Amino acid sequence: LTSSFPTIEGFTLVLFHPRNPNAPPCLRGWVPWFGAAFQFGAAPLEFIEQARIQYGQIFTVFALGNRYTFVTEEEGIQVFCTSKDADFEQAVQRSVQNAGKTFNFHRLYSMMKGKLSTSNLHLLSGTLCKELHEHMEYLGPEGNEELCDLVRHVMYPAVVNTLFGKGICPTSKNEIKEFEKHFQKYDEDFEYGSQMPECFMRKWSKSKKWLLKVFEKVVSDAERSRPSDSSSRVNLSDFELTSTFYSLILLRLSVLVLLQVAFWTLAFVISQPSIYKIIMEDLVSVYGKAGKEKIDVSEDDLKKLPFIKWCILETIRLRAPGTITKKVINPIKIQNFIIPVGDMLMMSPYWLHRNPKYFPEPEMFKPDRWKEANLEKNAFLDGFMAFGVGTHQCPGRSGFSYVLLCRNVNHISSFCAVTIPTSLPHFLLGSKKHLFRKEPIEILLCPLSPCCRM
Repeated sequence: LTSSFPTIEGFTLVLFHPRNPNAPPCLRGWVPWFGAAFQFGAAPLEFIEQARIQYGQIFTVFALGNRYTFVTEEEGIQVFCTSKDADFEQAVQRSVQNAGKTFNFHRLYSMMKGKLSTSNLHLLSGTLCKELHEHMEYLGPEGNEELCDLVRHVMYPAVVNTLFGKGICPTSKNEIKEFEKHFQKYDEDFEYGSQMPECFMRKWSKSKKWLLKVFEKVVSDAERSRPSDSSSRVNLSDFELTSTFYSLILLRLSVLVLLQVAFWTLAFVISQPSIYKIIMEDLVSVYGKAGKEKIDVSEDDLKKLPFIKWCILETIRLRAPGTITKKVINPIKIQNFIIPVGDMLMMSPYWLHRNPKYFPEPEMFKPDRWKEANLEKNAFLDGFMAFGVGTHQCPGRSGFSYVLLCRNVNHISSFCAVTIPTSLPHFLLGSKKHLFRKEPIEILLCPLSPCCRM
């Protein structure tokens, strides 16, 4: 009986943890270790907003044995962006190491920053346009197409062949479908799967193992077929991608978000005739009327098409990441609260981008708002944080925008595309529940005639 006291005492401390009077209000739930994980995981974006309304602008969520402290007001966000006592690299390192792998974040970040820098964009252009043309030809001249399928079947193989080398990653239609199913499951549940025992995440574990098996062949083929000149693609061996886990993480970072943003950009543009018309007029000014079978998009051309870039940035604003995280390495004071060492400091770009102070009519798709930004110097609008903040901003943000611009110019200049009204889901604009599609958006493709660019 006596020996059971420490166990009971420990259980009591976990379940009824005494609150530090200087700490933010904490949502703990009633299940030890799991905490509020079930409520948080069911609908994260709504959970964050409801917690802000109920508990205030700074609050902590205890889930899966970790403390996540959210900041939602200006002072807290400023601290998140500038404080040296919160570290992004350690936050990323922790999640990946919890998945059971040693991860050199700094080396991966430096390599990606160099490969996808503005000065190297010209190395991507020729290969990317060629790949886009090749895979768009598979669509045929006209017909109905589900928008997500169109983006996936064209953009995924074009991007991975450009970044990794042709034939390195699986790119056939059947392979892509199976790959996407496992990859989507792996990505959606990564935060939980990297921290919970695999017995609680069987489907996630199954998809992870399937993907790792695929990447065993990917890494082997990459090493065997490595060309002498690899400057135009990501060289897998540049940062010791002999680990299949590294290659999987790289693909997750580089390709998945591209597909999602490309889908939503086309969905927003095609569903609004006035915006679609402006883009077509811009294409006429640069490429002339329809008639050319293929358009080779150069970096100079894209500088003459600012409106398309505004559309992409407005899409990213509306479909921004739910959260960005840093690890607290020294106590941080925000307002009257002390955030303790070990907390994960959280900020939500998704909700910040809906602050009317920074973005009037925040739920509306309004590309014109971006004319105020100095995009040539990568100076975005105040309050825009989709690419991260501080020293660890997205290393491929220039390359990211460039690939999306090429993709959208090639698509819009090749087809006349309109949405079939009954297929357009009501949540396309102003959605709080769906960052990515949950229902199909069907579009009608037809050959682009000269009248389409008049």
